[in-house]
Amino acid sequence: MADVRPFRGWRYELKQVGNLSDVTAPPYDVIDSQQQDDLYKQHPCNVIRLILNRDEPGDSSTEERYTRAATFLKDWQRDGVLTQERDDAIYVYHQVFDWEGTNYVRKGFLARLRLEEFGKGHVYPHEQTMPGPKADRLALLNACRMNLSAIFGLYPDPECAGQAPLEEAIAGQTPMEAVDELGVVHRMWAVTDAAVINQVREALREQPIFIADGHHRYETALNFQKQLQESGEISGDDDPANFVMMMFVGMNDPGLAILPTHRLVSGLPDLTADDVKQALGNSFSFEQLENGAAGAEQAWELMQADSGQGVFGLGTAADGAWLFARITDHSPMEQLAEEQSPEWRELGVSLLHRLIIDNLLANHFSGSEPKCTYVHRMDEVNSALGDRTVPLACLVAPAGIEHVETIASKYEKMPPKSTFFYPKLLTGLVLNPLN
Repeated sequence: MADVRPFRGWRYELKQVGNLSDVTAPPYDVIDSQQQDDLYKQHPCNVIRLILNRDEPGDSSTEERYTRAATFLKDWQRDGVLTQERDDAIYVYHQVFDWEGTNYVRKGFLARLRLEEFGKGHVYPHEQTMPGPKADRLALLNACRMNLSAIFGLYPDPECAGQAPLEEAIAGQTPMEAVDELGVVHRMWAVTDAAVINQVREALREQPIFIADGHHRYETALNFQKQLQESGEISGDDDPANFVMMMFVGMNDPGLAILPTHRLVSGLPDLTADDVKQALGNSFSFEQLENGAAGAEQAWELMQADSGQGVFGLGTAADGAWLFARITDHSPMEQLAEEQSPEWRELGVSLLHRLIIDNLLANHFSGSEPKCTYVHRMDEVNSALGDRTVPLACLVAPAGIEHVETIASKYEKMPPKSTFFYPKLLTGLVLNPLN
Protein backbone atom coordinates (compact mmCIF):
# COMPACT_ATOMS: atom_id res chain seq x y z
CA MET A 1 0.00 0.00 0.00
CA ALA A 2 1.04 3.66 -0.38
CA ASP A 3 2.08 4.91 3.06
CA VAL A 4 1.68 8.71 3.01
CA ARG A 5 2.74 10.64 6.11
CA PRO A 6 2.77 14.28 7.27
CA PHE A 7 6.04 15.82 8.45
CA ARG A 8 7.41 18.79 10.35
CA GLY A 9 8.91 20.75 7.49
CA TRP A 10 11.55 23.44 7.62
CA ARG A 11 10.46 26.68 5.94
CA TYR A 12 11.91 30.12 5.35
CA GLU A 13 11.05 32.66 8.04
CA LEU A 14 9.74 35.60 6.03
CA LYS A 15 10.62 38.09 8.77
CA GLN A 16 14.23 37.12 8.13
CA VAL A 17 14.37 36.82 4.34
CA GLY A 18 11.59 39.16 3.14
CA ASN A 19 10.15 38.03 -0.19
CA LEU A 20 9.88 34.24 -0.62
CA SER A 21 10.46 34.69 -4.36
CA ASP A 22 14.00 35.87 -3.61
CA VAL A 23 15.08 32.69 -1.80
CA THR A 24 13.43 29.94 -3.89
CA ALA A 25 14.76 28.40 -7.11
CA PRO A 26 13.90 25.99 -9.92
CA PRO A 27 14.97 22.33 -9.57
CA TYR A 28 18.75 21.89 -9.63
CA ASP A 29 18.77 19.96 -12.92
CA VAL A 30 17.35 22.82 -15.02
CA ILE A 31 19.71 25.50 -13.67
CA ASP A 32 22.65 26.50 -15.88
CA SER A 33 25.79 28.29 -14.67
CA GLN A 34 24.42 31.75 -15.51
CA GLN A 35 21.21 31.20 -13.57
CA GLN A 36 23.22 29.72 -10.71
CA ASP A 37 25.24 32.94 -10.49
CA ASP A 38 22.07 35.04 -10.75
CA LEU A 39 20.43 33.14 -7.90
CA TYR A 40 23.56 33.54 -5.76
CA LYS A 41 23.32 37.30 -6.25
CA GLN A 42 19.55 37.42 -5.75
CA HIS A 43 19.68 36.77 -2.00
CA PRO A 44 22.39 35.58 0.43
CA CYS A 45 20.03 32.86 1.67
CA ASN A 46 18.74 31.62 -1.69
CA VAL A 47 18.25 27.85 -1.67
CA ILE A 48 20.67 27.58 -4.62
CA ARG A 49 23.45 27.44 -1.98
CA LEU A 50 21.95 24.16 -0.79
CA ILE A 51 20.75 22.43 -3.95
CA LEU A 52 23.55 23.49 -6.32
CA ASN A 53 26.44 24.91 -4.37
CA ARG A 54 29.13 26.17 -6.72
CA ASP A 55 32.85 25.47 -6.74
CA GLU A 56 34.88 28.16 -5.03
CA PRO A 57 38.54 29.18 -5.45
CA GLY A 58 40.73 27.14 -3.13
CA ASP A 59 38.49 24.06 -3.08
CA SER A 60 40.65 20.95 -2.81
CA SER A 61 37.91 18.63 -4.10
CA THR A 62 34.35 18.60 -5.40
CA GLU A 63 33.28 17.29 -1.99
CA GLU A 64 33.65 20.78 -0.56
CA ARG A 65 30.52 21.89 -2.44
CA TYR A 66 28.46 19.45 -0.40
CA THR A 67 30.01 20.26 2.98
CA ARG A 68 29.57 23.96 2.26
CA ALA A 69 25.89 23.38 1.48
CA ALA A 70 25.50 21.52 4.78
CA THR A 71 27.17 24.41 6.63
CA PHE A 72 24.76 26.92 5.09
CA LEU A 73 21.83 24.71 6.10
CA LYS A 74 22.98 24.39 9.71
CA ASP A 75 23.72 28.13 9.95
CA TRP A 76 20.29 29.06 8.60
CA GLN A 77 18.58 26.68 11.05
CA ARG A 78 20.59 28.07 13.96
CA ASP A 79 19.99 31.71 13.00
CA GLY A 80 16.26 31.34 12.40
CA VAL A 81 16.41 31.84 8.63
CA LEU A 82 14.73 28.43 8.46
CA THR A 83 12.23 27.42 11.14
CA GLN A 84 10.59 24.06 11.71
CA GLU A 85 6.84 23.47 11.78
CA ARG A 86 5.61 22.89 15.33
CA ASP A 87 3.22 20.10 14.28
CA ASP A 88 3.15 17.42 11.62
CA ALA A 89 1.65 18.87 8.45
CA ILE A 90 0.66 18.15 4.89
CA TYR A 91 1.48 21.10 2.63
CA VAL A 92 -1.12 22.07 0.04
CA TYR A 93 0.60 23.39 -3.08
CA HIS A 94 -1.04 25.28 -5.97
CA GLN A 95 0.73 26.41 -9.15
CA VAL A 96 -0.96 29.07 -11.27
CA PHE A 97 0.38 29.43 -14.81
CA ASP A 98 -0.36 30.21 -18.45
CA TRP A 99 0.64 28.18 -21.48
CA GLU A 100 -0.10 29.14 -25.09
CA GLY A 101 -2.92 31.44 -23.97
CA THR A 102 -4.60 29.02 -21.52
CA ASN A 103 -4.61 29.55 -17.75
CA TYR A 104 -4.13 26.55 -15.45
CA VAL A 105 -4.16 25.94 -11.70
CA ARG A 106 -2.43 22.68 -10.77
CA LYS A 107 -3.36 21.51 -7.27
CA GLY A 108 -1.56 18.97 -5.14
CA PHE A 109 0.07 18.49 -1.77
CA LEU A 110 3.48 17.72 -0.29
CA ALA A 111 3.90 14.86 2.14
CA ARG A 112 6.29 11.99 2.86
CA LEU A 113 5.93 8.67 1.06
CA ARG A 114 7.37 5.42 2.36
CA LEU A 115 10.11 4.24 0.00
CA GLU A 116 9.53 1.09 -2.02
CA GLU A 117 11.82 -0.66 -4.46
CA PHE A 118 10.52 -0.47 -8.01
CA GLY A 119 8.70 -3.67 -8.85
CA LYS A 120 7.95 -4.51 -5.21
CA GLY A 121 5.16 -2.14 -4.28
CA HIS A 122 2.90 0.67 -5.42
CA VAL A 123 5.53 3.09 -6.80
CA TYR A 124 6.14 3.07 -10.54
CA PRO A 125 8.84 4.88 -12.57
CA HIS A 126 8.42 5.83 -16.22
CA GLU A 127 11.86 7.14 -17.18
CA GLN A 128 15.39 5.78 -17.21
CA THR A 129 18.08 7.18 -14.91
CA MET A 130 21.85 7.64 -15.15
CA PRO A 131 24.51 7.06 -12.46
CA GLY A 132 26.12 10.53 -12.51
CA PRO A 133 23.18 12.56 -11.17
CA LYS A 134 22.43 9.91 -8.55
CA ALA A 135 26.00 10.01 -7.23
CA ASP A 136 25.83 13.81 -7.03
CA ARG A 137 22.49 13.82 -5.18
CA LEU A 138 23.63 11.06 -2.79
CA ALA A 139 26.70 13.07 -1.80
CA LEU A 140 24.46 16.08 -1.10
CA LEU A 141 21.97 13.94 0.82
CA ASN A 142 24.74 12.51 3.00
CA ALA A 143 26.00 15.99 3.77
CA CYS A 144 22.66 17.68 4.50
CA ARG A 145 20.41 14.84 5.70
CA MET A 146 17.46 16.73 4.23
CA ASN A 147 15.11 16.35 1.26
CA LEU A 148 15.72 19.75 -0.31
CA SER A 149 13.26 19.32 -3.18
CA ALA A 150 10.19 17.19 -3.79
CA ILE A 151 9.64 14.36 -6.21
CA PHE A 152 6.59 14.80 -8.43
CA GLY A 153 4.12 11.91 -8.12
CA LEU A 154 0.78 11.17 -9.78
CA TYR A 155 -2.05 9.02 -8.44
CA PRO A 156 -5.53 8.07 -9.72
CA ASP A 157 -8.12 10.29 -8.04
CA PRO A 158 -11.26 10.48 -10.21
CA GLU A 159 -13.42 11.61 -7.28
CA CYS A 160 -10.84 14.07 -5.87
CA ALA A 161 -10.86 12.12 -2.61
CA GLY A 162 -7.25 13.03 -1.85
CA GLN A 163 -7.29 16.73 -2.66
CA ALA A 164 -10.84 17.78 -1.71
CA PRO A 165 -10.42 17.56 2.11
CA LEU A 166 -7.29 19.69 1.88
CA GLU A 167 -8.99 22.32 -0.29
CA GLU A 168 -11.76 22.57 2.26
CA ALA A 169 -9.24 22.88 5.10
CA ILE A 170 -7.40 25.84 3.51
CA ALA A 171 -10.49 27.78 2.43
CA GLY A 172 -10.11 31.41 3.49
CA GLN A 173 -6.53 31.00 4.68
CA THR A 174 -3.65 33.14 3.38
CA PRO A 175 -0.89 31.13 1.68
CA MET A 176 2.83 31.64 1.46
CA GLU A 177 3.42 32.81 -2.11
CA ALA A 178 6.34 33.03 -4.52
CA VAL A 179 6.56 33.96 -8.19
CA ASP A 180 9.30 32.34 -10.27
CA GLU A 181 11.29 33.72 -13.21
CA LEU A 182 8.70 32.37 -15.68
CA GLY A 183 5.81 34.15 -13.96
CA VAL A 184 4.38 30.99 -12.39
CA VAL A 185 2.68 31.71 -9.05
CA HIS A 186 3.41 29.14 -6.31
CA ARG A 187 1.14 29.07 -3.25
CA MET A 188 1.48 26.89 -0.15
CA TRP A 189 -0.58 26.23 2.97
CA ALA A 190 0.24 23.97 5.93
CA VAL A 191 -2.59 21.67 7.09
CA THR A 192 -2.05 20.23 10.57
CA ASP A 193 -5.58 18.96 11.32
CA ALA A 194 -5.08 15.26 12.15
CA ALA A 195 -8.57 14.29 10.94
CA VAL A 196 -7.98 15.86 7.53
CA ILE A 197 -4.52 14.28 7.27
CA ASN A 198 -5.93 10.84 8.05
CA GLN A 199 -8.63 11.33 5.42
CA VAL A 200 -5.97 12.07 2.82
CA ARG A 201 -3.85 9.11 3.88
CA GLU A 202 -6.80 6.75 3.57
CA ALA A 203 -7.68 8.11 0.12
CA LEU A 204 -4.20 7.22 -1.18
CA ARG A 205 -3.63 4.01 0.76
CA GLU A 206 -4.58 1.64 -2.08
CA GLN A 207 -3.54 3.86 -4.97
CA PRO A 208 -0.51 3.37 -7.22
CA ILE A 209 1.95 6.25 -7.34
CA PHE A 210 3.57 7.09 -10.69
CA ILE A 211 6.71 9.21 -10.66
CA ALA A 212 6.28 12.08 -13.11
CA ASP A 213 9.56 13.86 -12.34
CA GLY A 214 12.42 13.22 -9.94
CA HIS A 215 13.40 9.64 -10.82
CA HIS A 216 17.06 10.29 -9.95
CA ARG A 217 16.15 11.72 -6.55
CA TYR A 218 13.80 8.82 -5.77
CA GLU A 219 16.50 6.24 -6.57
CA THR A 220 18.98 8.34 -4.58
CA ALA A 221 16.61 8.16 -1.58
CA LEU A 222 16.56 4.38 -1.96
CA ASN A 223 20.36 4.29 -2.08
CA PHE A 224 20.58 6.51 1.00
CA GLN A 225 18.16 4.25 2.87
CA LYS A 226 20.17 1.16 1.91
CA GLN A 227 23.40 2.81 2.99
CA LEU A 228 21.97 3.60 6.44
CA GLN A 229 20.53 0.10 6.77
CA GLU A 230 23.94 -1.41 6.08
CA SER A 231 25.61 0.87 8.64
CA GLY A 232 22.94 0.17 11.27
CA GLU A 233 21.74 3.77 11.38
CA ILE A 234 18.05 3.09 10.68
CA SER A 235 16.25 3.44 14.01
CA GLY A 236 13.13 1.50 13.05
CA ASP A 237 10.20 1.26 10.69
CA ASP A 238 9.31 4.92 11.11
CA ASP A 239 12.82 6.29 10.66
CA PRO A 240 12.66 9.42 8.45
CA ALA A 241 15.15 7.86 6.01
CA ASN A 242 12.48 5.28 5.11
CA PHE A 243 10.48 8.09 3.48
CA VAL A 244 10.92 10.70 0.78
CA MET A 245 9.22 14.07 0.23
CA MET A 246 6.80 13.99 -2.70
CA MET A 247 4.31 16.28 -4.41
CA PHE A 248 1.10 14.34 -5.01
CA VAL A 249 -1.18 15.38 -7.88
CA GLY A 250 -4.33 13.56 -8.90
CA MET A 251 -4.30 12.32 -12.49
CA ASN A 252 -7.71 13.93 -13.01
CA ASP A 253 -6.65 17.36 -11.81
CA PRO A 254 -7.76 19.94 -14.42
CA GLY A 255 -4.47 21.79 -14.02
CA LEU A 256 -2.32 18.77 -14.88
CA ALA A 257 -0.92 19.79 -18.26
CA ILE A 258 1.40 17.43 -20.16
CA LEU A 259 3.04 19.58 -22.80
CA PRO A 260 4.93 18.59 -25.94
CA THR A 261 8.68 18.27 -26.37
CA HIS A 262 9.51 18.84 -30.04
CA ARG A 263 12.67 17.62 -31.74
CA LEU A 264 15.20 19.64 -33.72
CA VAL A 265 17.16 17.14 -35.78
CA SER A 266 20.78 17.76 -36.80
CA GLY A 267 23.27 15.40 -38.45
CA LEU A 268 21.25 15.20 -41.67
CA PRO A 269 22.00 16.89 -45.01
CA ASP A 270 19.90 19.81 -46.20
CA LEU A 271 16.59 18.24 -47.12
CA THR A 272 13.28 19.34 -48.55
CA ALA A 273 9.73 18.20 -48.01
CA ASP A 274 10.07 15.99 -51.09
CA ASP A 275 13.15 14.33 -49.58
CA VAL A 276 11.16 13.56 -46.42
CA LYS A 277 8.32 12.07 -48.46
CA GLN A 278 10.74 9.80 -50.31
CA ALA A 279 12.36 8.62 -47.09
CA LEU A 280 9.11 7.98 -45.19
CA GLY A 281 6.69 7.32 -48.01
CA ASN A 282 6.11 3.60 -47.55
CA SER A 283 4.96 4.02 -43.96
CA PHE A 284 3.24 7.44 -43.95
CA SER A 285 0.71 9.57 -45.77
CA PHE A 286 1.27 13.32 -46.12
CA GLU A 287 -0.58 16.60 -46.38
CA GLN A 288 1.37 19.57 -47.72
CA LEU A 289 0.89 22.69 -45.59
CA GLU A 290 1.88 26.34 -45.83
CA ASN A 291 5.50 27.38 -45.52
CA GLY A 292 7.14 28.93 -42.47
CA ALA A 293 5.49 29.67 -39.14
CA ALA A 294 2.00 29.44 -40.63
CA GLY A 295 2.70 25.86 -41.70
CA ALA A 296 4.03 24.95 -38.27
CA GLU A 297 0.85 26.31 -36.68
CA GLN A 298 -1.28 24.38 -39.18
CA ALA A 299 0.58 21.16 -38.43
CA TRP A 300 0.14 21.53 -34.67
CA GLU A 301 -3.56 22.35 -35.01
CA LEU A 302 -4.09 19.24 -37.16
CA MET A 303 -2.21 17.13 -34.61
CA GLN A 304 -4.31 18.47 -31.75
CA ALA A 305 -7.52 17.89 -33.69
CA ASP A 306 -6.47 14.29 -34.37
CA SER A 307 -5.39 13.77 -30.70
CA GLY A 308 -3.61 10.53 -31.63
CA GLN A 309 -0.02 9.40 -31.24
CA GLY A 310 0.63 8.51 -34.89
CA VAL A 311 0.66 12.02 -36.39
CA PHE A 312 3.59 14.41 -36.80
CA GLY A 313 4.48 17.85 -38.10
CA LEU A 314 7.68 17.82 -40.16
CA GLY A 315 9.38 21.08 -41.15
CA THR A 316 12.35 21.32 -43.53
CA ALA A 317 14.72 24.28 -43.41
CA ALA A 318 15.97 24.05 -47.00
CA ASP A 319 12.61 24.98 -48.51
CA GLY A 320 10.75 26.28 -45.44
CA ALA A 321 8.03 23.67 -46.03
CA TRP A 322 5.79 21.86 -43.54
CA LEU A 323 4.15 18.45 -43.82
CA PHE A 324 1.42 16.85 -41.73
CA ALA A 325 2.40 13.15 -41.61
CA ARG A 326 0.22 10.24 -40.51
CA ILE A 327 1.53 6.72 -40.01
CA THR A 328 -0.09 4.12 -42.27
CA ASP A 329 2.02 1.06 -41.45
CA HIS A 330 3.00 0.19 -37.87
CA SER A 331 4.43 -3.22 -38.76
CA PRO A 332 8.13 -2.18 -38.91
CA MET A 333 7.96 -1.35 -35.20
CA GLU A 334 7.42 -5.01 -34.37
CA GLN A 335 11.03 -5.65 -35.40
CA LEU A 336 12.54 -2.27 -34.55
CA ALA A 337 11.21 -2.43 -30.97
CA GLU A 338 10.44 -6.12 -30.51
CA GLU A 339 11.54 -5.98 -26.88
CA GLN A 340 8.87 -3.39 -26.06
CA SER A 341 5.12 -3.71 -25.48
CA PRO A 342 2.56 -2.86 -28.18
CA GLU A 343 1.55 0.21 -26.14
CA TRP A 344 5.15 1.44 -26.08
CA ARG A 345 5.52 0.95 -29.84
CA GLU A 346 2.47 3.11 -30.51
CA LEU A 347 3.74 6.16 -28.63
CA GLY A 348 4.47 9.16 -30.83
CA VAL A 349 7.98 9.56 -29.39
CA SER A 350 8.69 5.86 -29.96
CA LEU A 351 7.56 6.07 -33.58
CA LEU A 352 9.51 9.26 -34.12
CA HIS A 353 12.82 7.92 -32.81
CA ARG A 354 12.78 4.22 -33.65
CA LEU A 355 11.01 4.39 -37.01
CA ILE A 356 11.38 7.90 -38.48
CA ILE A 357 14.74 9.20 -37.26
CA ASP A 358 16.86 6.15 -36.44
CA ASN A 359 15.55 3.95 -39.24
CA LEU A 360 13.90 5.63 -42.22
CA LEU A 361 15.87 8.89 -42.28
CA ALA A 362 19.19 7.37 -41.20
CA ASN A 363 18.95 4.65 -43.86
CA HIS A 364 17.72 6.94 -46.63
CA PHE A 365 20.56 9.41 -46.02
CA SER A 366 23.40 6.91 -45.73
CA GLY A 367 26.33 8.04 -43.61
CA SER A 368 24.21 10.51 -41.64
CA GLU A 369 24.09 10.48 -37.86
CA PRO A 370 20.85 12.19 -36.78
CA LYS A 371 20.87 13.79 -33.35
CA CYS A 372 18.10 15.59 -31.49
CA THR A 373 17.85 18.64 -29.32
CA TYR A 374 14.62 19.29 -27.44
CA VAL A 375 12.41 22.38 -27.33
CA HIS A 376 8.92 23.05 -26.02
CA ARG A 377 7.70 26.21 -27.74
CA MET A 378 6.71 26.81 -31.35
CA ASP A 379 8.78 29.99 -31.53
CA GLU A 380 11.88 27.90 -30.76
CA VAL A 381 10.99 25.54 -33.62
CA ASN A 382 10.38 28.38 -36.06
CA SER A 383 13.57 30.18 -35.05
CA ALA A 384 15.72 27.08 -35.60
CA LEU A 385 14.26 26.46 -39.05
CA GLY A 386 14.34 30.14 -40.02
CA ASP A 387 18.01 30.42 -39.05
CA ARG A 388 18.71 27.04 -40.70
CA THR A 389 20.56 25.85 -37.60
CA VAL A 390 18.99 22.41 -38.16
CA PRO A 391 17.71 20.81 -41.37
CA LEU A 392 14.60 19.24 -39.83
CA ALA A 393 12.08 19.95 -37.07
CA CYS A 394 9.62 17.36 -35.82
CA LEU A 395 6.47 18.19 -33.88
CA VAL A 396 5.41 15.22 -31.76
CA ALA A 397 2.42 14.69 -29.49
CA PRO A 398 3.23 14.19 -25.79
CA ALA A 399 2.34 10.92 -24.13
CA GLY A 400 -0.88 11.21 -22.16
CA ILE A 401 -1.63 10.33 -18.56
CA GLU A 402 -3.23 7.10 -19.75
CA HIS A 403 0.01 6.12 -21.49
CA VAL A 404 2.07 6.84 -18.37
CA GLU A 405 -0.28 4.71 -16.28
CA THR A 406 -0.47 1.80 -18.74
CA ILE A 407 3.23 1.59 -19.57
CA ALA A 408 4.69 2.45 -16.17
CA SER A 409 2.41 -0.05 -14.40
CA LYS A 410 4.28 -2.77 -16.34
CA TYR A 411 7.59 -1.36 -15.08
CA GLU A 412 8.42 -0.46 -18.67
CA LYS A 413 10.41 2.74 -19.18
CA MET A 414 9.14 5.27 -21.71
CA PRO A 415 11.51 6.90 -24.23
CA PRO A 416 13.37 10.03 -23.05
CA LYS A 417 11.38 13.27 -23.19
CA SER A 418 8.06 11.45 -23.57
CA THR A 419 6.39 13.80 -21.12
CA PHE A 420 6.90 17.40 -20.08
CA PHE A 421 5.04 18.26 -16.89
CA TYR A 422 4.98 22.04 -16.72
CA PRO A 423 5.65 23.91 -14.54
CA LYS A 424 8.50 22.47 -12.50
CA LEU A 425 8.10 22.34 -8.74
CA LEU A 426 9.72 25.28 -6.97
CA THR A 427 12.56 24.42 -4.60
CA GLY A 428 12.74 26.02 -1.17
CA LEU A 429 9.07 26.16 -0.21
CA VAL A 430 9.53 23.41 2.39
CA LEU A 431 12.33 20.99 3.33
CA ASN A 432 11.95 17.50 4.82
CA PRO A 433 14.42 16.47 7.59
CA LEU A 434 15.88 12.96 7.50
CA ASN A 435 17.34 12.83 11.01
